[in-house]
Amino acid sequence: MSEEKHHHLFHDHKEDGGEQVIESTDVYAAGNVDEYEKAKKEEKHHKHMEHLGEMGTVAAGAFALHEKHADKKDPEHAHRHKIEEEVAAAAAVGAGGYVFHEHHEKKESKEEEKEA
Repeated sequence: MSEEKHHHLFHDHKEDGGEQVIESTDVYAAGNVDEYEKAKKEEKHHKHMEHLGEMGTVAAGAFALHEKHADKKDPEHAHRHKIEEEVAAAAAVGAGGYVFHEHHEKKESKEEEKEA
């Protein structure tokens, strides 16, 4: 009798009620990949995510500048533009923090690659 699994974001739920937690390393363990290749893939992943975060930071910063300009050009809706500017600036700061985090994760993956 085959066992049915219901996949969720972080857990596989089996039909019998058991639960299996998926580790982040399970993604690479399926293909018999050695530690060096695993670390290399992880470094590449973090580099990719760092670049995406940089693009998000630039986009949010550009939108904040746009709203600052719109605030001056459209005094009738100045308060709305000011709020949107502040939200975009906060998003840019958050994205910058994410870039910082991914940069350090990439460095750790590179060190693991050298060890392997």
